[in-house]
Amino acid sequence: MKLRSFLTTLAVTAATLALGTGTALAQQQPYKAEYRMSLVLGTAFPWGKSGEIWANLVRERTQGRINIKLYPGVSLLQGDQTREFSGLRQGVIDLAVGSTINWSPQVRQLNLFSMPFLMPDFAAIDALTSGEVGAQLFKDIERAGAVPLAWGENGYREISNSKHAIKSPADLKGLKIRVVGSPLFLDTFTALGANPTQMSWADAQPAMASRAVDGQENPLSVFLAAKLPSVEQKHLTLWGYVADPLIFVVNKDVWASWSEADRAIVKQAAIEAGKEGKALARKGLVEPGKPLVKQLTDMGVTVTELTPEQRAEFVKVTRPVYEKWKKQIGADLVTKAEKAVAARK
Repeated sequence: MKLRSFLTTLAVTAATLALGTGTALAQQQPYKAEYRMSLVLGTAFPWGKSGEIWANLVRERTQGRINIKLYPGVSLLQGDQTREFSGLRQGVIDLAVGSTINWSPQVRQLNLFSMPFLMPDFAAIDALTSGEVGAQLFKDIERAGAVPLAWGENGYREISNSKHAIKSPADLKGLKIRVVGSPLFLDTFTALGANPTQMSWADAQPAMASRAVDGQENPLSVFLAAKLPSVEQKHLTLWGYVADPLIFVVNKDVWASWSEADRAIVKQAAIEAGKEGKALARKGLVEPGKPLVKQLTDMGVTVTELTPEQRAEFVKVTRPVYEKWKKQIGADLVTKAEKAVAARK
């Protein structure tokens, strides 16, 4: 009888321990063998390089617990960059370094950075992303269903075309300009007299090569890495009409599945990768003489830098668009941004 009682007690104890272990496992999900990071551009560009730096730092500092694979070209969504944020919320994507432009259809406040001529220089971008405006936008992103960790940068979007130099709004009249899938971009270029054409980046380069479109607008790092002079983009104007900050983001469920210590590692790695990516995006533009501009002219590209008076013409023509979108984005947020830009150092 004593032996039977001992065996019964042992069986009950084992069952209890098994139940406890099962409950613990249910509470903490196992880590995935691989996490998918979505990127629009590959590692030849500052954008993709930022993602690569982030992934490498995380893999190294977690001793391989968090292994991230890059998926450039928005390949997880068949190249549709405007669906990236939705893919993040749905779990198709685990992490992303994404564009405020591409995510603006789902988070309307991110249209702030596409307001024409809001940010006259890099200090203005920094004043927004590192201040109260940036913190508020991170809250908006979190409410929309993802976990934002850090800011990066794709750069100011400069305009190029295959026909002639652009020095005034009149020079844009009738030009077919490839733009991203954003209503604000359509409004801006329509106001300038151009014919904006929405298409993915994958389709844009063949369209420029065949002259199906006349021009495009992108940061200079993209212009160079994508070898756009080889697809007839011989005229480039530096007008700095909008900037394209990038955001390092994690899917909410993935974030919740990691330990607190690993979350801290992932966030710190994102901050560091964002800083490195920003430096890459600005390289050749913040140094004296802008060596990147000389590099372009040496390639046979006609580079036009607007005078303050010329820039003022573009500001005037696009002002109705600015006022329309100020209401749609949120007048309080835009006013806060305007004050931050005015007070920048």
